[in-house]
Amino acid sequence: MFESLTEKLQKVFDGLSSRGRLSEADVDAAMREVRLALLEADVNYKVVKDFVARVKERAVGVEVMKSLSPAQQVIKIVNEELIAVLGEPAKLDLSGPTPHVVMLVGLQGSGKTTTAAKLALTLRKSGQRPLLVAADTYRPAAIHQLETLGKQLDIPVHSEGDKLPPPQICLNAVRRAKDAAYTIVILDTAGRLQINETLMAELDQIKALAKPQEILLVADSMTGQQAVNVAKTFHERLGLTGLILTKVDGDARGGAAISMREVTGVPIKFLGVGEKTDALEVFHPDRMASRILGMGDVLTLIERAQESMDQEKSMSAAKRLMKGEFNLEDFLQQMQQMRKIGPFSQLLDMIPGFNRMSKDLAPDVTDQQLRRIEAIISSMTTEERRHPEVINGSRKRRIARGSGAEVQDINELLSQFKQIKRMMKQFGDTGGKRRGKFPGFPGFPMG
Repeated sequence: MFESLTEKLQKVFDGLSSRGRLSEADVDAAMREVRLALLEADVNYKVVKDFVARVKERAVGVEVMKSLSPAQQVIKIVNEELIAVLGEPAKLDLSGPTPHVVMLVGLQGSGKTTTAAKLALTLRKSGQRPLLVAADTYRPAAIHQLETLGKQLDIPVHSEGDKLPPPQICLNAVRRAKDAAYTIVILDTAGRLQINETLMAELDQIKALAKPQEILLVADSMTGQQAVNVAKTFHERLGLTGLILTKVDGDARGGAAISMREVTGVPIKFLGVGEKTDALEVFHPDRMASRILGMGDVLTLIERAQESMDQEKSMSAAKRLMKGEFNLEDFLQQMQQMRKIGPFSQLLDMIPGFNRMSKDLAPDVTDQQLRRIEAIISSMTTEERRHPEVINGSRKRRIARGSGAEVQDINELLSQFKQIKRMMKQFGDTGGKRRGKFPGFPGFPMG
Protein backbone atom coordinates (compact mmCIF):
# COMPACT_ATOMS: atom_id res chain seq x y z
CA MET A 1 0.00 0.00 0.00
CA PHE A 2 2.82 2.42 0.84
CA GLU A 3 5.11 1.54 -2.07
CA SER A 4 5.00 4.97 -3.73
CA LEU A 5 5.36 6.87 -0.44
CA THR A 6 8.23 4.61 0.65
CA GLU A 7 10.13 5.20 -2.60
CA LYS A 8 9.74 8.99 -2.32
CA LEU A 9 10.86 9.10 1.32
CA GLN A 10 13.86 6.90 0.56
CA LYS A 11 14.96 9.33 -2.17
CA VAL A 12 14.80 12.16 0.38
CA PHE A 13 16.90 10.20 2.88
CA ASP A 14 19.38 9.17 0.18
CA GLY A 15 19.88 12.85 -0.60
CA LEU A 16 20.57 13.62 3.06
CA SER A 17 22.98 10.69 3.37
CA SER A 18 25.23 12.18 0.69
CA ARG A 19 25.97 15.17 2.95
CA GLY A 20 28.45 14.99 5.81
CA ARG A 21 26.79 17.78 7.78
CA LEU A 22 23.28 19.17 7.47
CA SER A 23 22.51 22.87 7.33
CA GLU A 24 19.10 24.33 8.08
CA ALA A 25 18.67 24.84 4.33
CA ASP A 26 19.29 21.11 3.76
CA VAL A 27 16.62 20.23 6.33
CA ASP A 28 14.17 22.75 4.78
CA ALA A 29 14.66 21.23 1.33
CA ALA A 30 14.20 17.69 2.68
CA MET A 31 11.06 18.64 4.60
CA ARG A 32 9.53 20.17 1.45
CA GLU A 33 10.00 16.82 -0.28
CA VAL A 34 8.58 14.93 2.71
CA ARG A 35 5.56 17.26 2.72
CA LEU A 36 4.94 16.65 -0.99
CA ALA A 37 5.37 12.88 -0.59
CA LEU A 38 2.81 12.74 2.24
CA LEU A 39 0.30 14.95 0.41
CA GLU A 40 0.62 12.82 -2.73
CA ALA A 41 -0.03 9.77 -0.53
CA ASP A 42 -3.37 11.39 0.37
CA VAL A 43 -2.47 12.19 3.97
CA ASN A 44 -4.71 14.84 5.54
CA TYR A 45 -3.29 18.36 4.97
CA LYS A 46 -3.42 19.39 8.64
CA VAL A 47 -1.75 16.14 9.69
CA VAL A 48 1.04 16.76 7.16
CA LYS A 49 1.51 20.36 8.30
CA ASP A 50 1.80 19.44 11.99
CA PHE A 51 3.97 16.39 11.29
CA VAL A 52 6.50 18.30 9.16
CA ALA A 53 6.62 21.14 11.71
CA ARG A 54 7.48 18.73 14.54
CA VAL A 55 10.12 16.91 12.49
CA LYS A 56 11.72 20.16 11.32
CA GLU A 57 11.86 21.57 14.85
CA ARG A 58 13.74 18.51 16.05
CA ALA A 59 15.85 18.12 12.90
CA VAL A 60 17.43 21.59 13.14
CA GLY A 61 18.26 21.04 16.78
CA VAL A 62 21.49 20.00 18.45
CA GLU A 63 20.74 16.25 18.24
CA VAL A 64 21.08 16.35 14.44
CA MET A 65 23.51 19.17 13.75
CA LYS A 66 26.18 17.74 16.07
CA SER A 67 25.53 14.12 15.18
CA LEU A 68 28.20 12.03 13.46
CA SER A 69 25.47 10.67 11.19
CA PRO A 70 22.90 13.46 10.74
CA ALA A 71 20.93 11.68 7.98
CA GLN A 72 20.34 8.68 10.25
CA GLN A 73 19.24 11.01 13.02
CA VAL A 74 16.67 12.62 10.70
CA ILE A 75 15.35 9.17 9.73
CA LYS A 76 15.14 8.30 13.44
CA ILE A 77 13.14 11.49 14.13
CA VAL A 78 10.80 10.87 11.17
CA ASN A 79 10.26 7.31 12.40
CA GLU A 80 9.47 8.44 15.96
CA GLU A 81 7.07 11.17 14.80
CA LEU A 82 5.37 8.76 12.39
CA ILE A 83 4.80 6.31 15.25
CA ALA A 84 3.35 9.19 17.30
CA VAL A 85 0.92 10.05 14.47
CA LEU A 86 -0.14 6.40 14.09
CA GLY A 87 -0.84 6.24 17.83
CA GLU A 88 -0.29 3.78 20.63
CA PRO A 89 -1.03 0.07 20.10
CA ALA A 90 -4.53 -0.68 21.39
CA LYS A 91 -6.10 -4.06 22.15
CA LEU A 92 -9.77 -4.94 22.26
CA ASP A 93 -11.38 -4.24 25.61
CA LEU A 94 -12.43 -7.67 26.83
CA SER A 95 -12.65 -6.83 30.52
CA GLY A 96 -15.68 -7.49 32.71
CA PRO A 97 -18.37 -10.16 32.48
CA THR A 98 -19.07 -12.08 29.28
CA PRO A 99 -20.39 -11.95 26.65
CA HIS A 100 -18.36 -9.04 25.31
CA VAL A 101 -20.23 -7.31 22.51
CA VAL A 102 -18.27 -5.96 19.54
CA MET A 103 -20.26 -3.81 17.12
CA LEU A 104 -18.91 -3.36 13.57
CA VAL A 105 -20.08 -0.27 11.68
CA GLY A 106 -19.18 1.31 8.35
CA LEU A 107 -20.34 2.10 4.85
CA GLN A 108 -21.50 -0.53 2.38
CA GLY A 109 -18.60 -2.09 0.52
CA SER A 110 -16.01 -1.49 3.23
CA GLY A 111 -15.72 -5.22 3.97
CA LYS A 112 -17.68 -5.41 7.25
CA THR A 113 -19.10 -8.91 6.75
CA THR A 114 -15.78 -10.49 5.79
CA THR A 115 -14.06 -8.59 8.60
CA ALA A 116 -16.61 -9.91 11.11
CA ALA A 117 -15.64 -13.47 10.16
CA LYS A 118 -11.91 -12.65 10.24
CA LEU A 119 -12.26 -11.08 13.69
CA ALA A 120 -14.22 -14.08 14.99
CA LEU A 121 -11.50 -16.44 13.74
CA THR A 122 -8.75 -14.29 15.31
CA LEU A 123 -10.54 -14.21 18.67
CA ARG A 124 -11.23 -17.95 18.61
CA LYS A 125 -7.49 -18.56 18.19
CA SER A 126 -6.97 -16.68 21.45
CA GLY A 127 -9.40 -18.93 23.31
CA GLN A 128 -12.69 -17.03 22.93
CA ARG A 129 -16.05 -18.55 21.92
CA PRO A 130 -17.43 -16.11 19.30
CA LEU A 131 -21.00 -15.75 18.02
CA LEU A 132 -21.48 -13.90 14.72
CA VAL A 133 -24.69 -11.89 14.25
CA ALA A 134 -26.22 -11.19 10.83
CA ALA A 135 -27.78 -7.79 11.52
CA ASP A 136 -27.68 -6.39 7.97
CA THR A 137 -31.27 -7.10 6.95
CA TYR A 138 -31.23 -4.62 4.05
CA ARG A 139 -28.80 -6.68 2.00
CA PRO A 140 -29.91 -10.34 1.90
CA ALA A 141 -26.57 -11.28 0.36
CA ALA A 142 -24.85 -10.10 3.56
CA ILE A 143 -26.85 -12.57 5.67
CA HIS A 144 -26.06 -15.43 3.27
CA GLN A 145 -22.40 -14.40 3.09
CA LEU A 146 -22.00 -14.40 6.88
CA GLU A 147 -23.77 -17.75 7.21
CA THR A 148 -21.47 -19.23 4.54
CA LEU A 149 -18.35 -17.86 6.23
CA GLY A 150 -19.56 -19.13 9.60
CA LYS A 151 -20.06 -22.61 8.14
CA GLN A 152 -16.58 -22.57 6.56
CA LEU A 153 -14.92 -21.57 9.84
CA ASP A 154 -17.21 -23.65 12.07
CA ILE A 155 -18.30 -20.50 13.93
CA PRO A 156 -22.00 -20.17 14.86
CA VAL A 157 -24.05 -17.38 13.24
CA HIS A 158 -27.19 -15.88 14.80
CA SER A 159 -29.52 -15.11 11.90
CA GLU A 160 -33.22 -14.26 11.83
CA GLY A 161 -33.40 -13.17 8.20
CA ASP A 162 -35.26 -9.91 7.70
CA LYS A 163 -38.24 -10.81 9.89
CA LEU A 164 -37.25 -8.52 12.77
CA PRO A 165 -35.62 -5.06 12.91
CA PRO A 166 -31.82 -5.20 13.38
CA PRO A 167 -31.85 -3.78 16.97
CA GLN A 168 -34.13 -6.62 18.10
CA ILE A 169 -31.99 -9.23 16.28
CA CYS A 170 -28.91 -7.93 18.09
CA LEU A 171 -30.67 -8.03 21.47
CA ASN A 172 -31.85 -11.60 20.83
CA ALA A 173 -28.29 -12.58 19.87
CA VAL A 174 -26.86 -11.18 23.12
CA ARG A 175 -29.48 -13.14 25.12
CA ARG A 176 -28.59 -16.30 23.20
CA ALA A 177 -24.90 -15.73 23.90
CA LYS A 178 -25.55 -15.47 27.63
CA ASP A 179 -27.61 -18.67 27.65
CA ALA A 180 -25.10 -20.64 25.54
CA ALA A 181 -21.95 -19.25 27.26
CA TYR A 182 -20.48 -17.54 24.18
CA THR A 183 -17.78 -15.10 25.26
CA ILE A 184 -17.84 -12.73 22.26
CA VAL A 185 -20.74 -11.40 20.20
CA ILE A 186 -19.78 -9.74 16.91
CA LEU A 187 -22.53 -7.63 15.35
CA ASP A 188 -22.37 -7.24 11.56
CA THR A 189 -24.54 -4.13 11.15
CA ALA A 190 -25.92 -2.65 7.96
CA GLY A 191 -24.09 -0.08 5.87
CA ARG A 192 -25.20 2.45 3.29
CA LEU A 193 -23.58 3.96 0.24
CA GLN A 194 -23.37 7.15 2.24
CA ILE A 195 -24.05 8.24 5.82
CA ASN A 196 -27.68 9.18 6.47
CA GLU A 197 -29.95 9.75 9.45
CA THR A 198 -31.82 6.44 9.05
CA LEU A 199 -28.57 4.48 9.30
CA MET A 200 -27.36 6.44 12.33
CA ALA A 201 -30.70 6.19 14.16
CA GLU A 202 -30.67 2.41 13.74
CA LEU A 203 -27.09 2.17 15.01
CA ASP A 204 -28.07 4.33 18.01
CA GLN A 205 -30.82 1.82 18.84
CA ILE A 206 -28.48 -1.17 18.49
CA LYS A 207 -25.96 0.54 20.77
CA ALA A 208 -28.66 1.22 23.39
CA LEU A 209 -30.01 -2.37 23.37
CA ALA A 210 -26.86 -4.47 22.86
CA LYS A 211 -24.56 -2.24 24.96
CA PRO A 212 -21.34 -3.00 23.02
CA GLN A 213 -17.98 -2.68 24.76
CA GLU A 214 -16.31 -2.04 21.44
CA ILE A 215 -17.66 -0.05 18.49
CA LEU A 216 -15.26 -0.56 15.61
CA LEU A 217 -15.45 1.30 12.33
CA VAL A 218 -14.51 -0.87 9.35
CA ALA A 219 -13.02 1.55 6.82
CA ASP A 220 -11.82 0.89 3.28
CA SER A 221 -8.26 2.24 3.09
CA MET A 222 -8.64 2.56 -0.70
CA THR A 223 -11.05 5.50 -0.25
CA GLY A 224 -8.35 7.81 1.12
CA GLN A 225 -9.54 11.07 2.65
CA GLN A 226 -13.18 10.00 2.35
CA ALA A 227 -12.45 7.29 4.93
CA VAL A 228 -11.16 9.95 7.33
CA ASN A 229 -14.35 12.01 6.95
CA VAL A 230 -16.50 8.90 7.46
CA ALA A 231 -14.57 8.06 10.62
CA LYS A 232 -15.12 11.55 12.03
CA THR A 233 -18.87 11.37 11.42
CA PHE A 234 -19.29 7.91 12.95
CA HIS A 235 -17.15 8.85 15.95
CA GLU A 236 -19.11 12.04 16.67
CA ARG A 237 -22.40 10.13 16.62
CA LEU A 238 -21.54 6.74 18.16
CA GLY A 239 -18.31 7.21 20.08
CA LEU A 240 -16.01 4.78 18.27
CA THR A 241 -13.52 2.77 20.31
CA GLY A 242 -11.36 1.65 17.41
CA LEU A 243 -10.78 1.33 13.67
CA ILE A 244 -10.22 -1.61 11.34
CA LEU A 245 -8.61 -0.70 8.01
CA THR A 246 -9.42 -3.10 5.18
CA LYS A 247 -7.74 -3.68 1.78
CA VAL A 248 -4.35 -2.65 3.16
CA ASP A 249 -2.81 -5.12 0.70
CA GLY A 250 -4.19 -3.11 -2.23
CA ASP A 251 -2.65 -0.22 -4.14
CA ALA A 252 -4.07 2.53 -1.93
CA ARG A 253 -1.75 5.46 -1.33
CA GLY A 254 -1.81 4.90 2.43
CA GLY A 255 -2.94 8.35 3.50
CA ALA A 256 -5.99 7.08 5.38
CA ALA A 257 -3.89 4.88 7.67
CA ILE A 258 -1.65 7.80 8.60
CA SER A 259 -4.48 10.34 8.94
CA MET A 260 -7.33 8.53 10.69
CA ARG A 261 -5.74 8.10 14.11
CA GLU A 262 -4.54 11.71 14.21
CA VAL A 263 -7.80 13.24 12.97
CA THR A 264 -10.24 11.17 15.05
CA GLY A 265 -8.16 10.34 18.11
CA VAL A 266 -9.45 6.77 17.76
CA PRO A 267 -6.82 3.96 17.65
CA ILE A 268 -6.42 1.60 14.70
CA LYS A 269 -6.79 -1.91 16.14
CA PHE A 270 -6.65 -4.25 13.13
CA LEU A 271 -5.58 -4.31 9.48
CA GLY A 272 -7.20 -6.41 6.76
CA VAL A 273 -4.26 -7.59 4.66
CA GLY A 274 -5.94 -9.96 2.21
CA GLU A 275 -9.13 -11.71 1.18
CA LYS A 276 -8.59 -14.95 3.11
CA THR A 277 -10.31 -15.34 6.48
CA ASP A 278 -6.98 -15.44 8.33
CA ALA A 279 -5.76 -12.20 6.71
CA LEU A 280 -6.34 -9.94 9.71
CA GLU A 281 -3.39 -8.46 11.61
CA VAL A 282 -3.22 -6.68 14.93
CA PHE A 283 -2.11 -3.11 14.22
CA HIS A 284 1.37 -2.19 15.49
CA PRO A 285 2.21 1.51 14.88
CA ASP A 286 5.96 0.94 15.12
CA ARG A 287 5.85 -1.86 12.53
CA MET A 288 3.70 0.22 10.18
CA ALA A 289 6.12 3.15 10.47
CA SER A 290 9.00 0.78 9.73
CA ARG A 291 7.24 -0.46 6.57
CA ILE A 292 6.51 3.09 5.40
CA LEU A 293 10.17 4.06 5.79
CA GLY A 294 11.31 0.95 3.91
CA MET A 295 12.89 -0.66 6.97
CA GLY A 296 10.87 -3.88 6.71
CA ASP A 297 8.77 -5.64 9.30
CA VAL A 298 10.60 -8.74 10.45
CA LEU A 299 8.43 -9.30 13.56
CA THR A 300 5.23 -9.62 11.52
CA LEU A 301 7.02 -11.90 9.06
CA ILE A 302 8.15 -14.16 11.93
CA GLU A 303 4.65 -14.22 13.44
CA ARG A 304 3.11 -15.17 10.10
CA ALA A 305 5.70 -17.90 9.60
CA GLN A 306 5.07 -19.33 13.07
CA GLU A 307 1.32 -19.42 12.44
CA SER A 308 1.47 -20.82 8.91
CA MET A 309 4.53 -23.04 8.63
CA ASP A 310 5.28 -26.48 10.00
CA GLN A 311 8.34 -25.75 12.16
CA GLU A 312 9.58 -29.37 12.26
CA LYS A 313 9.42 -29.72 8.47
CA SER A 314 11.22 -26.39 8.03
CA MET A 315 14.03 -27.34 10.43
CA SER A 316 14.41 -30.74 8.78
CA ALA A 317 14.54 -29.14 5.32
CA ALA A 318 17.14 -26.60 6.51
CA LYS A 319 19.40 -29.37 7.84
CA ARG A 320 19.04 -31.37 4.63
CA LEU A 321 19.80 -28.23 2.60
CA MET A 322 23.06 -27.59 4.47
CA LYS A 323 24.09 -31.24 3.98
CA GLY A 324 23.37 -31.06 0.25
CA GLU A 325 20.58 -33.63 0.61
CA PHE A 326 17.77 -31.17 -0.20
CA ASN A 327 15.67 -32.44 -3.13
CA LEU A 328 12.84 -31.06 -5.27
CA GLU A 329 10.23 -32.67 -3.02
CA ASP A 330 11.62 -30.71 -0.04
CA PHE A 331 11.64 -27.57 -2.17
CA LEU A 332 8.02 -28.07 -3.23
CA GLN A 333 6.92 -28.46 0.40
CA GLN A 334 8.80 -25.31 1.43
CA MET A 335 7.37 -23.30 -1.46
CA GLN A 336 3.83 -24.40 -0.58
CA GLN A 337 4.41 -23.42 3.06
CA MET A 338 5.85 -20.07 2.03
CA ARG A 339 2.75 -19.31 -0.04
CA LYS A 340 0.63 -19.75 3.10
CA ILE A 341 2.43 -16.78 4.69
CA GLY A 342 1.47 -14.38 1.91
CA PRO A 343 2.35 -13.13 -1.59
CA PHE A 344 6.06 -13.31 -2.40
CA SER A 345 6.33 -9.56 -3.10
CA GLN A 346 4.69 -8.80 0.26
CA LEU A 347 7.18 -11.03 2.09
CA LEU A 348 10.16 -9.30 0.44
CA ASP A 349 8.83 -5.91 1.58
CA MET A 350 8.97 -7.14 5.19
CA ILE A 351 12.71 -7.91 4.99
CA PRO A 352 14.81 -4.78 5.67
CA GLY A 353 16.35 -3.49 2.45
CA PHE A 354 14.69 -6.07 0.21
CA ASN A 355 11.92 -3.73 -0.90
CA ARG A 356 14.64 -1.92 -2.87
CA MET A 357 16.94 -4.84 -3.65
CA SER A 358 14.30 -7.27 -4.89
CA LYS A 359 13.59 -5.24 -8.01
CA ASP A 360 17.27 -5.46 -8.97
CA LEU A 361 18.15 -8.92 -7.66
CA ALA A 362 15.05 -10.86 -8.67
CA PRO A 363 12.93 -8.79 -11.05
CA ASP A 364 11.43 -11.92 -12.60
CA VAL A 365 10.47 -13.67 -9.35
CA THR A 366 6.73 -13.19 -9.11
CA ASP A 367 3.95 -15.20 -7.54
CA GLN A 368 3.00 -16.29 -11.06
CA GLN A 369 6.51 -17.64 -11.63
CA LEU A 370 6.45 -19.48 -8.32
CA ARG A 371 3.19 -21.13 -9.35
CA ARG A 372 4.78 -22.12 -12.67
CA ILE A 373 7.75 -23.72 -10.88
CA GLU A 374 5.33 -25.46 -8.51
CA ALA A 375 3.42 -26.83 -11.51
CA ILE A 376 6.63 -28.18 -13.04
CA ILE A 377 7.70 -29.97 -9.84
CA SER A 378 4.17 -31.25 -9.23
CA SER A 379 4.22 -32.84 -12.71
CA MET A 380 7.20 -34.97 -11.70
CA THR A 381 6.93 -38.43 -10.15
CA THR A 382 8.03 -38.96 -6.54
CA GLU A 383 11.20 -40.64 -7.79
CA GLU A 384 12.00 -37.69 -10.08
CA ARG A 385 11.50 -35.17 -7.28
CA ARG A 386 13.74 -37.13 -4.93
CA HIS A 387 16.35 -38.02 -7.57
CA PRO A 388 16.32 -35.28 -10.26
CA GLU A 389 19.35 -36.91 -11.93
CA VAL A 390 17.06 -39.61 -13.41
CA ILE A 391 15.17 -37.04 -15.47
CA ASN A 392 16.15 -37.68 -19.11
CA GLY A 393 14.88 -36.19 -22.37
CA SER A 394 11.64 -38.16 -22.59
CA ARG A 395 10.82 -37.45 -18.94
CA LYS A 396 11.42 -33.73 -19.51
CA ARG A 397 9.00 -33.73 -22.44
CA ARG A 398 6.36 -35.48 -20.31
CA ILE A 399 6.86 -33.01 -17.41
CA ALA A 400 6.64 -30.07 -19.84
CA ARG A 401 3.35 -31.35 -21.27
CA GLY A 402 1.93 -31.94 -17.79
CA SER A 403 2.85 -28.49 -16.48
CA GLY A 404 2.25 -26.39 -19.58
CA ALA A 405 5.93 -25.38 -19.63
CA GLU A 406 8.73 -25.72 -22.20
CA VAL A 407 11.54 -28.27 -22.01
CA GLN A 408 13.90 -25.30 -21.75
CA ASP A 409 12.16 -24.29 -18.51
CA ILE A 410 12.73 -27.78 -17.09
CA ASN A 411 16.41 -27.63 -18.04
CA GLU A 412 16.83 -24.22 -16.44
CA LEU A 413 15.12 -25.28 -13.21
CA LEU A 414 17.20 -28.47 -12.89
CA SER A 415 20.44 -26.63 -13.67
CA GLN A 416 19.83 -23.90 -11.12
CA PHE A 417 18.68 -26.37 -8.48
CA LYS A 418 21.89 -28.38 -8.99
CA GLN A 419 24.01 -25.26 -8.51
CA ILE A 420 22.09 -24.28 -5.38
CA LYS A 421 22.61 -27.76 -3.86
CA ARG A 422 26.34 -27.65 -4.59
CA MET A 423 26.69 -24.15 -3.18
CA MET A 424 24.77 -24.89 0.02
CA LYS A 425 26.72 -28.11 0.62
CA GLN A 426 29.97 -26.15 0.37
CA PHE A 427 28.57 -23.58 2.76
CA GLY A 428 27.51 -26.33 5.20
CA ASP A 429 30.90 -28.06 4.99
CA THR A 430 32.68 -24.88 6.12
CA GLY A 431 30.31 -24.42 9.08
CA GLY A 432 28.80 -21.28 7.59
CA LYS A 433 32.14 -19.43 7.93
CA ARG A 434 32.71 -18.67 4.27
CA ARG A 435 33.11 -15.06 3.38
CA GLY A 436 32.20 -13.24 0.21
CA LYS A 437 29.08 -13.23 -1.89
CA PHE A 438 27.29 -16.21 -3.35
CA PRO A 439 26.46 -16.07 -7.04
CA GLY A 440 22.90 -15.01 -7.78
CA PHE A 441 20.38 -17.00 -9.78
CA PRO A 442 17.88 -14.56 -11.34
CA GLY A 443 14.40 -15.93 -11.80
CA PHE A 444 14.88 -18.81 -9.35
CA PRO A 445 13.26 -18.23 -5.92
CA MET A 446 15.92 -20.08 -3.91
CA GLY A 447 18.57 -17.89 -5.52
